[in-house]
This record gives sequence, structure tokens and C-alpha cells, in this order.
Amino acid sequence: MKLEIKELSKTYGKGLRRKAGYGKRSGEAASKDVRLWRGRDASAKSGKRALDAFSAVLTPGVYGILGPNGAGKSTLMNILTGNLEADSGQVLVDGKTIEELGAAYREMLGYMPQQQGLYDNFTALEFLRYFAALKGIPKKEAARRIDALLEVVNLKEVKNRRLGGFSGGMKQRALLAQALLNDPKILILDEPTAGLDPKERIRIRNYISEISEDKIILLATHVVSDVECIAREILLIKGGVLLARQKPEELMAQMEGKVWETNVRTQELSFLERECLVSNVHVTKDGPQVRLLGEKEALLQALEQNENVDFCLMPAEANLEDVYLWNVRDV
Repeated sequence: MKLEIKELSKTYGKGLRRKAGYGKRSGEAASKDVRLWRGRDASAKSGKRALDAFSAVLTPGVYGILGPNGAGKSTLMNILTGNLEADSGQVLVDGKTIEELGAAYREMLGYMPQQQGLYDNFTALEFLRYFAALKGIPKKEAARRIDALLEVVNLKEVKNRRLGGFSGGMKQRALLAQALLNDPKILILDEPTAGLDPKERIRIRNYISEISEDKIILLATHVVSDVECIAREILLIKGGVLLARQKPEELMAQMEGKVWETNVRTQELSFLERECLVSNVHVTKDGPQVRLLGEKEALLQALEQNENVDFCLMPAEANLEDVYLWNVRDV
């Protein structure tokens, strides 16, 4: 399978336009439910360029989408799910546009939005049965899939509890189960691990990796560690533009000579944070250890402004968080 994203552009200013007929599977009422439930891009402003000639060709595997708020991640996902119409460009699956594919495309699609627009009076079981019906999954197959997915997302013991009493993390897991109901070939996940405790985050992350062999999975997140471990490639987006698309290790290799650590006194922290790009501060028994990003000469020049301290910069190994901060440093 191949998903082609060709020159997608979107500028906000005239309101959201929805694809004609999208979501009409069980009457107008069900269509309205789906539209209300799907996410919206809260960053839409008059004249805002959300996507700018965005292109990528994707094959099965996990793709991490990283970018600051307003970078265009949610806009991209809404276009890919047919929830929003691009001003220009195309989305194709194996050479056919998603408009040509129509219902066939929706059948191969799974989407987990960032917003938790759930039905509080539904139990987890009722919620999944409802969406299985909307997706046209036969009852027997739906029952089998729901039972398996409740196990995967660790909600089997609470399946008869109402969603209104769920924690944020439990609601996230219910949303993920919903996205997986139809065993999608294209899975789009917007902040899937938000609100999860570390154990559940690892559990979900590992499951996403396990099922990626025959699925194209796009995972947008601010939790960099979630994609550093499992992503085939990272797509870095800023201002609606694709800055980079590479393997995590390749992106980190490009940071060689740009990651440094130094030990300072507590009173010097504010100076460093003002004059340099600080990636991390780790307080040890010997005082704060600060991680700085930048070329050595430029950092030393900035540090020389504090004549009372002699900073010693030691090279450090880059991680994906360093890559992210370096690429969005002017945001």
C-alpha cells in the first residue's frame, strides 16, 4: 500500500469546508454525530497558512509527526480523514484519489482525534458498539473485535462503566479502540498517549509498533519519546512546511557538534536560559547540569558575556528532543 500526499495547501479565512456527503452511512443523524465528534483545528485564523505545498509518500510503518502548536499537524490529519478540504493538492492511495475511492477509502481508515468528544452517558461497550455500527461492521465481527480491543487498551474490566466517569487516560484508550475497530490499513492518531500513565503509554506504544507491519500509521504527538522508539521516520513540520523527513537516528546524527553540557551554579541558570537554547536542566548534588544546543563558538561567545564565570562545555549525545527543540527554536 502507498499513501501519496501531493502538494497539499490550506489557508484559513473563509471557514471550514466539509467534503460533500462525507460520513453519510446511517442517515443524517449518524452523520451529524460523526461530524460533531471529529476534531477541529483550533488554530484556524483569518489568512493563516496552515499547510504550504506539503508532500510525502508513505508506505507501511509508523511515522512520527512532530511540530509546535499551529504547525499544521491537525490540519493535515483533518484533510487525510476527509474532514476538511484542502485549497489545493491531492491525497492518493495506490494511485487513486480519496475522492475516487469514496467509501472504500473510509473503510480502510482509522482516526483517533485529539479532542475527547465522547458520549458521557454511554458505557465503553456501548460506545464501541455504536461506532462499529456506524462503520458498518457486522454484529458478530464487531463483538469479536470489541472484545479483543478492550483487552488491548486494558478497559475490559470497566467496559460497563459510563464514559463520563472515566479518567482522561481511560477516555484516550477508548478513543484508540474506536479507531482500530475496522482493522484499518491507514491509522491516524492525534496525541494518542496524552493523559496516559507511563505503564499504559508503553503498552499502547508497543501495540502500535506491533501492528505497523501492514499499516500506515501517522502519529502526531508532543511526547517525543513515544515516536523516538517506534517511528520508521520522523516528519518535522513548522509553519505548514515539511522541514525534514528522516529516520530518528539520521536526524540525531545531524546534531553532532551542537549538543553540550556544562555544570553551573544555581544563580547562573537565569543567565543561561536568557542567552542560550537550554534543552534540559538536571539538578545534581554538585549543582545544576545544563544541556545547551548550538555551535560551540556561538555558545562560547554568548557565555563570555558573563565575565565572572568560566563555563566548560562538554560534548553530549543528541536525542530526538534536542532535534525537535533545535528545529523549532524560533517559534
